[in-house]
Amino acid sequence: MKQKEKKIEIVSASAGQTREIARLIGEKLQEGDVLALSGELGSGKTCFTGGLACGLGVDEKYRITSPTFTLINEYPARIKLYHFDVYRLKDYSEFEDLGYEEYFCAKGVVVIEWAEKITQILPGDALFINFEYLDENKRSIIIKGPENRLKEVIRDIKMEVV
Repeated sequence: MKQKEKKIEIVSASAGQTREIARLIGEKLQEGDVLALSGELGSGKTCFTGGLACGLGVDEKYRITSPTFTLINEYPARIKLYHFDVYRLKDYSEFEDLGYEEYFCAKGVVVIEWAEKITQILPGDALFINFEYLDENKRSIIIKGPENRLKEVIRDIKMEVV
């Protein structure tokens, strides 16, 4: 039976707050989680991934950058982080050629920027996170996914972020 989907919106007033929201989410992620990020250029996807990395325990010596040309960056942490950027891919078939299943089955967390290009092959329990500009600094972060998992991941965020 398919789990019920839920959607929530969090408004971030700054890049720092976006990073903090992501850090709190990162602390609650588990092996096998897949996060599918979408939004315009500069909307906060890589900033958010940096916060997730912090929450997962990636050492601060690693600078989180978008792997636009390398397609994937891997970071050691309490749970390994696999960070994809599929911006340059034409469609999901090019992602299939990368052997993505190996990463989806690995003991880590997968974050994919520009995930709207490969939605056909994302797991059904992926968390979809969309970033929208509200103004120069403010962003709407819309998170959608299976209700039970979403509740676990976003629990206490609105109370913790100021």
